[in-house]
Amino acid sequence: MRTKNLFLSLLIALGVLLVGCRTAPVLNIEEAPVSTSAKITLKDVERAIIRAGTSLGWQMKRQGKGHIVGTLYLRNNMAKVDITFNTKSYNIKYKASQGLRYDGVNIHSNYNGWIQRLDQNIQAQLSAI
Repeated sequence: MRTKNLFLSLLIALGVLLVGCRTAPVLNIEEAPVSTSAKITLKDVERAIIRAGTSLGWQMKRQGKGHIVGTLYLRNNMAKVDITFNTKSYNIKYKASQGLRYDGVNIHSNYNGWIQRLDQNIQAQLSAI
């Protein structure tokens, strides 16, 4: 009976460990349309992206015309993305990470959720212009 309980406990611990280690292919947002009813400038798009990111806890740093680097720190993890944009579209692409088990293709699945929320928030900020 004791061996059976130990085996069951080990099996449960392994299951919890495997669920906590989910990885998925890195999500990049490519050529997402800048949707707005107003005539929009590059500065308008930049402000919307910065507002969207900072409201979600991202540190947004302008790198030049049409380029922002966003960095998110959560617990012991860090995600960094390149955001390039113009008045017609924007891209969010993986740049670097720490603690997210990036292997060149796959990354911890939480990263993709962060990128989806960033994308949704950028769309919301753009549509408010």
